[in-house]
Amino acid sequence: MTNTKIKIALAQTRIVWEDKKQNYIIAEQRIREAVKQNVTAIFFPEMSFTGFSMNTDATKESGNETVLYMKDLALRYCMHIGFGWVKDCGNGGYGAANRCENHYTVTDDKGDIISDYVKLHPFSYSGEDLKFRGGDALTHYLLGGIPCSTFICYDLRFPEVFQAASHKAHIIVVPANWPARRSLHWTTLLQARAVENQVYILGINCAGDIGGQHYSGDSCVITPDGSVLTTLHEQEGSLYIELTDDVAMIREQFPVKHDRREIFYSKLFHDNH
Repeated sequence: MTNTKIKIALAQTRIVWEDKKQNYIIAEQRIREAVKQNVTAIFFPEMSFTGFSMNTDATKESGNETVLYMKDLALRYCMHIGFGWVKDCGNGGYGAANRCENHYTVTDDKGDIISDYVKLHPFSYSGEDLKFRGGDALTHYLLGGIPCSTFICYDLRFPEVFQAASHKAHIIVVPANWPARRSLHWTTLLQARAVENQVYILGINCAGDIGGQHYSGDSCVITPDGSVLTTLHEQEGSLYIELTDDVAMIREQFPVKHDRREIFYSKLFHDNH
C-alpha cells in the first residue's frame, strides 16, 4: 500500500503586537520561503496577526479582512494556509462583553475556505471568556487527501475533543500563543494527545516577547507514537516537514482504539453530573 505524503511548514513568528498590516508582510515572507521548499500547506500561530490580545476593539473584524487577504495570498502562491483571527459577532444575544470568536481558518491552494474552526474553550484564567464565546463544532478537512482537524491552544487541555476528532483525523493542527512559563505543559500535552489518539500532532506557537508575555516557541511535529520529529525553540523561523500518512497502518498494528468503550465513558459522565 502506498501512503500519502505531504510537505508542511509551521511558521513560528514573533507577532508584532496588534499590528495586522505588519504581520501580513511577515506572513507573506514566510509563504514565499515555503514556496521555495515545495510546501503544500503553511500554518501560523493562534491570532496570527495581532497576538493573543483582549483588546477586541483593535483586533475584531466584521468584514473578514484577514480572511480575504489570506485567500488572496493562497491563490497567488498556490498554497494551503492556516491562520487565526478574531471575528466580531455583534451582540448576538450574548451580551456586550461577549461578542467575539477566536477563529482559525484554513484555505486551499485556490483560496477557498476548507475549514473555519472556533476555539471551543476560551481561556478563563486570562479572561478570554469575558471577551470571547466558545465554539460548538469540530472541523474536518483534507490536505493532499489526508484527513485533518484543528484545535486552538487551551483546547489542548481537553482530551475528549481530540478523541472525537481523531475518529476521522490523521493529522491534528494546534496553533497557539502558549507562554514560556508553561512550556513543559505544551510539549507534554502535545505528546499525550498524539499517543492517545494515534495521530500526527502539529503544534505551532509564537516566539519572543509579545504583548507583555514571553513565548519560547517550541513549535513541533509529534508522531503517533509520541516521538518529536522536529522542534524549534525560542527563535523565529519555519519548520519544514514531510509526513507520510501511515496512521491507518499504525492503528491496525496496535489497535488501541478498538478497545475504547465510548458508551461506558459517556455513562460515567452522565452518572457523575
